[in-house]
Amino acid sequence: MLEIKNLSVAYNDKLLLDDINLTVHDGARHLIAGHNGSGKSTLVQTIAGNPEYKIIGGKIIFNGTDITNESATRRALLGIFLGAQNVPEIPGLSVMSFLKYSAIAHTHFNTGRDLSMAEFMESLESARTKLNIPNDWMGRSINVGFSGGERKKLMLLRLVMTNPKLAILDEPDSGADAETQQQIAHIINEMHDTTFIFISHQKNFTDLISPTEKTTLNGGKIK
Repeated sequence: MLEIKNLSVAYNDKLLLDDINLTVHDGARHLIAGHNGSGKSTLVQTIAGNPEYKIIGGKIIFNGTDITNESATRRALLGIFLGAQNVPEIPGLSVMSFLKYSAIAHTHFNTGRDLSMAEFMESLESARTKLNIPNDWMGRSINVGFSGGERKKLMLLRLVMTNPKLAILDEPDSGADAETQQQIAHIINEMHDTTFIFISHQKNFTDLISPTEKTTLNGGKIK
């Protein structure tokens, strides 16, 4: 699913990742571990295509395609999903609009056809009901006034509706109560067609997922 070859990454001219080699197998639940500042978030942000992180060496191969120089948008359309640790508030952009235009873009990219409003609403209602998300959230601005746990639920809603090939979740358990953590783990475990890379510091949460693979970073290198 994902091959990282001799990857070195800098941020503001500071080297944060040094010669990383990593393979993530199709269907894996791959845990990225390490202390704060070890390079975990840098790695997942780089895989997702955050332009603030500069690749100064190496390659990222996704499903056999070199995506090293692809934009974050292109990577998302190819099937890479990022559930970031810190998500922005976007006043004026409703949850409904965000999900709709995301679904339209993915459908057109993957099938070449336009997504009908009826199809979108059916998918939204199915996901919203599954996650027990109130309908009135759909009219609210992205993450504005949402608690930490509610933001994680919105991330889950995006995840379920996108159904990506590769989902990268940076500390999905952070700020979530025990019930929400169990819900996150349940969704991860039931999405058999999605490969997961996730970061977590909480053993109770990782035990709910039972990672199939684990990589530990230390000082920007694989330990």
